[in-house]
Amino acid sequence: MNREPPSELSVYGVPQLVKRELLLEDLRRLTQKHVDSCKEYKAILDARGWGASEARSLEDLPFLPVGLFKTETLKSVPVADIVKTLTSSGTTGQAVSRIYLDKETAMMQSRALIKIMQNFIGKERLPMLIVDHPGIVKDRNSFSARGAGILGMANFGRDHCYALRDEDMSLDEGKLEDFLRRNRGGKVLIFGFTFMVWKYFVKPILDGGMDVALDNAVLVHSGGWKKLEDEAVDNATFKRFAFEAAGISRVHNFYGMVEQVGSVFVECSEGYLHAPIHADVIIRSPRDWSALNVGESGLIQVISTLPHSYPGHSLLTEDRGMVVGEDDCRCGLKGRYFLVLGRLPRAEARGCSDTFEAKRKG
Repeated sequence: MNREPPSELSVYGVPQLVKRELLLEDLRRLTQKHVDSCKEYKAILDARGWGASEARSLEDLPFLPVGLFKTETLKSVPVADIVKTLTSSGTTGQAVSRIYLDKETAMMQSRALIKIMQNFIGKERLPMLIVDHPGIVKDRNSFSARGAGILGMANFGRDHCYALRDEDMSLDEGKLEDFLRRNRGGKVLIFGFTFMVWKYFVKPILDGGMDVALDNAVLVHSGGWKKLEDEAVDNATFKRFAFEAAGISRVHNFYGMVEQVGSVFVECSEGYLHAPIHADVIIRSPRDWSALNVGESGLIQVISTLPHSYPGHSLLTEDRGMVVGEDDCRCGLKGRYFLVLGRLPRAEARGCSDTFEAKRKG
């Protein structure tokens, strides 16, 4: 596999055993590139005795806890080559991740996202309703995770309509009615972050008794489920109320993070998240970080061939998950498919990063 997935390889058509060989070759090479180009990354690997050439499987590859991007400046290109800086979402006072992209990495990530999403929404650019406010994408050089996600998904739409007001995030009923009138009966794309779609779109429509017909819509959403879990809203409940509110029956959640933009894992018709050709997941034990088997739950590690301007190609997340199977999902997509089971408790998540940091500096 070269710096981006060859066009002749299907995003979801390569059997897992073949894909593993392709990924291992490329990720070993990419790990060495970051060792040579990022002294902080080299210091971390040296402290842990990790070497790219020693990896005999994907599970042997070095990985970083995703939390390190909140405390360390990690980049593998000169400052002059950085064209975009992405930041993770965080509440006031929390540290945020900073991800540095050069032109090449940004382009690869954009192309990969297009290949992935076309499998689920088609190649036609659809009228697009964005469940957010327009102010979120004002600064084109430094994006929050929300802004980056919106701009990435905006490539799949046309005639973009932001459904919320800048001032108070309330649903702009006038804009929504105008969008519905212009696209009555036609196929449309809706995108937003999970909690925002629920709080600022689905609930206001239901609570206000609005007549919203989006039977031909495809809703794509992403983001943490913690706030919805607090309201006893799971994936099935979310889909049911989206249908009740606006007749939306095609809903695709996806799992991704600002630290690996472009490597998104989209939910299929059977309700499972799928790994594309250039990325994969490994589940590790939170006790000793050993790789777990299919059907066992643990911490999610995400690997991707896309991050070239920063060492984010192999990351241990703070999310719990479980690989359900390989190559045999009823939806027909090849490769690994999995479930996200929630966030690791804060104390345990902090403990993982602290342990890693202590071993690096010890």
